[in-house]
Amino acid sequence: MTLEETLRPDCGACVGLCCVALPFGRSRDFAFDKAAGEPCRHLTPADGCGIHSELRGRGMVGCTVYGCHGAGQQVSQVVYAGRSWRDGAAMAGEMFAVFAVVQGLHEMLVLLADAGRWAVGPRRGELDALTERLRAASGGTPTEVLGVEVDRFRASVGEFLRSLSAEARGAAGAALAGADLVGRDLRRTDLRAADLRGALLVAARLSGSDLTRADLLGADLRDARLDGADLSGALLLTQPQVDAARGDERTRLPAGLERPAHWLPPHPAGAH
Repeated sequence: MTLEETLRPDCGACVGLCCVALPFGRSRDFAFDKAAGEPCRHLTPADGCGIHSELRGRGMVGCTVYGCHGAGQQVSQVVYAGRSWRDGAAMAGEMFAVFAVVQGLHEMLVLLADAGRWAVGPRRGELDALTERLRAASGGTPTEVLGVEVDRFRASVGEFLRSLSAEARGAAGAALAGADLVGRDLRRTDLRAADLRGALLVAARLSGSDLTRADLLGADLRDARLDGADLSGALLLTQPQVDAARGDERTRLPAGLERPAHWLPPHPAGAH
C-alpha cells in the first residue's frame, strides 16, 4: 500500500474507533457530551455513523472537521488484523491506547508527505528515512506500538520540518508564529512566506490572500475566510485545517487536499 493510501481515511475499513475512543463535550461543535471509551449514540452496530449525511444539521460539526489520517483502518486492519474493541473491555482499552499512538504517528506522516513537495537532495534522503521509521512504528504489534516513544519522534520530525520550512520560506516572510489574529482582517497583509505556525486565525479574513510558501503548521483556521485565497503553495497545511475553514470554489488548495462539501459558492462581486 502506498503512503498516500495509508494516510487516506477509510471509515469502511475501521471499527468506529474515533466514535468510541475520543471524548467530546457539548459545545458549538458537538450536540452532547461523550466520555472517552463511550460509543457515540449515533454509532451503528456495523460501526458506521447513523447520521453521517446530517452531521452539521444535527449539531455535530466537530465530526466533519476531524481527521484520523488513516489511523483508524491502520489499527483495525493492520495492527489488530480485523479484531474489534467490541471483543471485550481489555481489548477495547488496549486498542484505544494504540489508536492514540498511531494517530500521532500518522499526523507526522501527513506533514512529512507534504514536505516531500519541496524537499530535494540530501533533505529528501532525510525525509525518506524519517518516513520509513514512522511507518514501521505504526505497523507493529499492539505491544510494539505502545512502546513507541512518540515524543522523540515529534522532536525529530519537528526539528526537521522547522529547518526545511525556513529554507523554503527564506528570510522575507512575516514572523507571526503563535500570533493572536482572531477575527483580524488580513486581506492587505503580505502573507507570502509568512511563519504562521500555531497562529490563531479563527474567523480571520483571508479572502483573496496569497499564502504561497506560508508555513501553516498547527495554525487554527476555524471559520477563517479563505474565499478566493491561494493556498496552493502553502506549507504544512492539512485536510482538517481546510475542513474547519470557510472557502469557496475559487480557493486554491495544495495538491492532495480536497475542497470540503460545506464550502459555499463564491460571493457576488462587491459583497463583504
